[in-house]
Amino acid sequence: MIVQVLADEGVSAIFGYSGGAILPTYDAVFLYNEQRRAAGAEQMPLYVPANEQGAGFMAAGYARATGRVGVCLVTSGPGATNTVTPVRDCMADSVPIVVICGQVPTGAIGTDAFQEAPVPSIMSAVAKHIFLVTDPKKLEATLRTAFEIARTGRPGPVVVDVPKDVQAWEGEFQGSGTLPVPGYRRRMQELAAQVLTAHEAEKFFAMLRSAARPLIYAGGGVINAGASEALGEFALAFGIPVVTTLMGIGSFDTTQALSLRMLGMHGAAFANYAVDDCDFLIAVGARFDDRVAAVPAKFAAKAKRIAHLDIDRAEINKVKHVDWSHVGALADALRSLLSYGQSAGFQPDYTHWHAELAALKRTHAMNYDRASALIQPYYVIEEINRHARGQAIISTGVGQHQMWAAQYCDFRSPRLWLTSGSMGTMGFGLPAAIGAQIANPQRLVIDIDGDSSIRMNIGELETVTTYDLPVKVVVLNNGDGMVKQWQKLFFKGRLSASDRSLHKKDFVKAAQADGFRYAVRLDRKEDVPRVVRELIEFKGPAFVEVMIDPDAGVYPMVGPGQTYAQMITGDFIASRHDVEIKTPGPAEMF
Repeated sequence: MIVQVLADEGVSAIFGYSGGAILPTYDAVFLYNEQRRAAGAEQMPLYVPANEQGAGFMAAGYARATGRVGVCLVTSGPGATNTVTPVRDCMADSVPIVVICGQVPTGAIGTDAFQEAPVPSIMSAVAKHIFLVTDPKKLEATLRTAFEIARTGRPGPVVVDVPKDVQAWEGEFQGSGTLPVPGYRRRMQELAAQVLTAHEAEKFFAMLRSAARPLIYAGGGVINAGASEALGEFALAFGIPVVTTLMGIGSFDTTQALSLRMLGMHGAAFANYAVDDCDFLIAVGARFDDRVAAVPAKFAAKAKRIAHLDIDRAEINKVKHVDWSHVGALADALRSLLSYGQSAGFQPDYTHWHAELAALKRTHAMNYDRASALIQPYYVIEEINRHARGQAIISTGVGQHQMWAAQYCDFRSPRLWLTSGSMGTMGFGLPAAIGAQIANPQRLVIDIDGDSSIRMNIGELETVTTYDLPVKVVVLNNGDGMVKQWQKLFFKGRLSASDRSLHKKDFVKAAQADGFRYAVRLDRKEDVPRVVRELIEFKGPAFVEVMIDPDAGVYPMVGPGQTYAQMITGDFIASRHDVEIKTPGPAEMF
């Protein structure tokens, strides 16, 4: 029943690790695939990681790269608790997965039986919803309901805890039906009915007409809602520039002239200055989180009006008061606004604003020490980007490498940028890349990782080679770089527990031991173009460890509790305090 529901829901891959309490379901997967193979039909492969956390992040990578629900299948006790981190990670970033956990038999629940854990109590705090199935007759309907909840509204993870005796039960497969969840469905129906009216559109355009410097602030909700195309149409139709959050990267083509790339703590200086200068901020699928609006009262302080479109009513006015809002499906709302504006003949002239932004982009461009004899991480990522051309799937761990990839890689469409945003989970990059590669076997998938992040789930290197996945892994090694950067800036250079001399890991030997036929260490600047080309062109799994400048920093940086006006730009990016911007003529504008 479990496996048939997965098939009915369109699941094309399962990620999980077996154990006693989930063996009946694992056996069912085996039998299902055996029958499909005999019939010459498509199977539902089950990919086994090194650790259940890896399985959770593989399911998340699958979901983030496709928009479909990822599935993780694990055993009871430690198997289930090892998925707590990916479940919370998916909840924080609104990623739809279903985690199916084995549980001890119903009669043993609460007795501290072998490999028992109170999964409902643990997961209820971190998941969108949790089900404990004690009535086997409700198992089939429960699983369908889990998928419904995971994918609808604001997406998120749903956990289904299934005792072993429930898995072993035999009964009639109904083939349809869901649980009664009237409150949830009523909210979904209300959301679906939230059509942006002509009156609302009129109020929005009254504010837009009075603005000279409008700016769109797009978040991950745009991608989750499948609204990237609608956002692009709206922005291009009226010439409104776009900044994105870390999670919103790819919601608007970064190679477009109107793109100002990422804003926030490590956003581009020109993006943050544009936020400071705008007079009308249009937030779409974004939540004014602390990495973007650390001081809410001073965020977009010159904006006379703020508009906010989101699927989640709880986000409206939660952090920043707004003057206009709409709760509902983003794509529909954006297209309604576009249609209204076009029918009303709205043809704004933002020539001066575009000129100002062109000056910001030129004067405060991303830059680094290009003359350094040491390998600069930015240079490595620029080379990767030259080959990827904004069309590869890039996953990352968490740290400096994550921010450098966000700053220096292009993304021409959504679901190409996979990173742990809100939770900031180290160890995310490699298993997420595996899930994304399985979901997109023909695409180039690159894990840009850090030496500390990849350690967290380094066992998944073997998973890559076990299934002969052509994932490209790049480890930028500078020894706990982000921690050291903070220690240098805010703790007077005291490198507490971040001394790289303590680390003895030979990443290349580890990759070779796990079966990587291409595994090299890059430690000479002149070899960067050649090695990057070899990595990308290698047929199959490939691994490169890059010994980067140990003092390379992530700039710009807005310190905790500081405003964009206090942004640290480093030695190679001009600060607004240091330069006088001259507005270019029309020929120089983007």
